[in-house]
Amino acid sequence: MFESLKEQPADKILMLMQAFREDPRTDKIDLGVGVYKDADGNTPVMRAIKAAEKTLWETETTKSYTGLAGDPGFADAMVAMVLGDAVPRANVAAAATPGGTGAVRQAFDMIRVANPGARVFVSDPTWPNHLSILKHMGMEVVPYRYFDGETRAVDFAGMIADLHQAMPGDVVLLHGCCHNPTGANLNLAQWQAVVDLLLKQEAVPMIDIAYQGFGDGLEEDAAGVRLVASQMPECLIAASCSKNFGIYRERTGLLMAVARDASRRTLNQGTLNYLNRQNYSFPPDHGARLVTMVLNDPDLRADWAAELEDVRNSMLGLREQLASELRRLSGSDRFGFIAQHRGMFSRLGASPEQVEALRRDHGIYMVGDSRLNIAGLNATTVPILAEAIVKVGI
Repeated sequence: MFESLKEQPADKILMLMQAFREDPRTDKIDLGVGVYKDADGNTPVMRAIKAAEKTLWETETTKSYTGLAGDPGFADAMVAMVLGDAVPRANVAAAATPGGTGAVRQAFDMIRVANPGARVFVSDPTWPNHLSILKHMGMEVVPYRYFDGETRAVDFAGMIADLHQAMPGDVVLLHGCCHNPTGANLNLAQWQAVVDLLLKQEAVPMIDIAYQGFGDGLEEDAAGVRLVASQMPECLIAASCSKNFGIYRERTGLLMAVARDASRRTLNQGTLNYLNRQNYSFPPDHGARLVTMVLNDPDLRADWAAELEDVRNSMLGLREQLASELRRLSGSDRFGFIAQHRGMFSRLGASPEQVEALRRDHGIYMVGDSRLNIAGLNATTVPILAEAIVKVGI
């Protein structure tokens, strides 16, 4: 049987990580991997998570299964954080998943069960794993314009023009905030225009929100998601706790299905439970329980929110420093977009040859489409990167 298997395409980001590890240069800079790093290059355990973990270790009495959808307290806490009071809690079915990726995969599965012929409209560009999963599942993908390579801002006119092609029952995948890989985001007026169009086309929005709190703040980053959920008859939301709680390896996510009224929640919840059972039965609980403890304890939540705000401000400071240094070295404002982008990533708009030159000549590693991880920098390496960017002609 196994001899009939075909070699699968390698993950480009994982290949980049391997190449970085094997590079003997001591002054190399990793701007490829999508994790937050502090000024010392570490991905720390957040204070509130550490405190919650200690309490859990001391008080937990069982490792038995939770429900198929995970612990209800986790769903309640996450729905409140993501959606606030945008929709009644009774309208939202939710299931814990292995990370945000698990939530994305289960959302695609729910779409396929509900409407096997649905096309999924995906921003160009998007997180590569969106496309990989959809291809693996045999679902039809329709790209829509999103990023203007000249201005490095959202190509909103192109986006709206392309989304006019959506048919009733099609799904439009949107990034809730901190667009990956570009860092360019919709403003609230643009979110409203997208909602108006989706209502007209009778398309269903699916939102992937993996970086809430990394852009303009916890509440601000959820504004677009809440607007969609409050105005659309139904939507899917895949949320990740990897970044904003710093629990990458705990694989903690949540899939939410928002219905127009509470009567539809039971069917949606049953479907989410069924899909979890078919895939991995019971979702992991450790990270979910830590998140629940942090969000439900006023002191832990305040400490977590304060540390998250420090993380956000650190990235904003690095963005401003890099844009300023590039302005000084280039004598132009063409890199001003870096300070305007939000989240961990920005797409520089460099050619593959220029990205390769950064790696070969300067030991600077970034994804081939020129996505750089701002959180991989510190005050010392920003001038080094800026000088290299100018030298390779970006």
